[in-house]
Formats: sequence, structure tokens, C-alpha cells
Amino acid sequence: MSAELFDVIGLTVTVALAATLVMLPPGIALAWWLARTQSRFRSVVETLVALPLVLPPVATGYLLLRLMGRRGPLGAWLDRIGVEVIFTWKAVLIAMVVMGLPLLVRTARTGFEQGTRRYEQIAETLGAGPWRVFVTISLPLAGRAVLAGALLGFSRALGEFGATIVVAGSIPGETRTLAVAMYGYLETGRDADATMLLVASLCIALVAVWVSNRLSREAA
Repeated sequence: MSAELFDVIGLTVTVALAATLVMLPPGIALAWWLARTQSRFRSVVETLVALPLVLPPVATGYLLLRLMGRRGPLGAWLDRIGVEVIFTWKAVLIAMVVMGLPLLVRTARTGFEQGTRRYEQIAETLGAGPWRVFVTISLPLAGRAVLAGALLGFSRALGEFGATIVVAGSIPGETRTLAVAMYGYLETGRDADATMLLVASLCIALVAVWVSNRLSREAA
């Protein structure tokens, strides 16, 4: 395997891991809130969280481009403070987070819904505050489901293409991920390189999904 392919795999895995770490705090918070709240806004939040799963990835990328482009509401502000996002590794990270977050939330929410409430109520009657209950009861009991969701989010981030190609392009060494590089190689007739990336993608994804499924079964 050439150094170019190693660079593509290394960049993709590194950014996907970073995206997983970034999506964990909001993902856990959203999963817990959706599992516990009776708010009338819950269905709205559920819809927004699930939207990247049903929208074409290119459409999601276009929305991100309009939001974070220099003329977008967020992009204009970032430009004023000297932060460039579009067509950088940061855009790859954001695209991966947006596409992987729904899987993390859905899986972690199941963990919070499966029998943790009774133990939380016992801890509350003994005087434990909300934060202590969450850290010592809710999160540990839902830990396997959260980890399973994180692995699914990582797997989704690893294979992200549509949103990434729109907001980050295909810059060698900076934004060219596994999926983007594979597409480029197929377009230019480099079938052998595309096959190598396919094998690498399959190996990483199979391990991640297998571990995630085992954790989900154990958490049930």
C-alpha cells in the first residue's frame, strides 16, 4: 500500500475519532433529555436530530455550506474572527459530526430508557442531586449503549461522502477522506487503489459494527 493511501486512511480515521469525541457530549445530553423529558418540543427535537438520516447527504452538505460559507450567518461571524472552515479539515469534522450524531443519540437513548429510571429515583430519595444521579447512576447503567452508539457514529463518520465533498472538497492531505478518495480513484481509473481503500474501509467498519452490536445486545 502506497504512502498516499496510508495518508488517506490515517486522515480519515483521525478525523472520525475526533468527530466521535466531539459528538459524545451533545449526543449523550440529547439522548438523556429525549429519554426523560415530557416537553411538547420533544417531537421537534427528535425530528431535527433524525433529519440527517433521511436527507440526501449532499443536501445536508449544501445546508452546512450555506450556514458556514463566508456569506452564511455562522460563516460570516467565523470569518470576522479569522476562522476558516469551508474546504478545510474542520469542515470534514463538522460533516462527520452532523452525519454520525443521529446514530449515537438513537442508540444511547435506548440505554437511558432501559430500566435506569428506577435506580435514579432511589438515588433521588436518598438525597442525591441531579448531576450526581446522572454521573453515578444514569451514565454508568447506559454506558454500554452509549459506547455502542459512539461506535456506530464513528462508523458513519468513517464512510461519510456526500456532505464532505460539498463542504470540504477533495484536497490531498487535508480533506481527502476514504470515501472521497475512493470516488476519485474510480473516476480516474485507479481501480487497484480504490480496491485497497475498500478493503481498509470494510475491515474498520466491520470491527466497529460488530463490537457495537455486541454491546447493544449486552445492554438490552
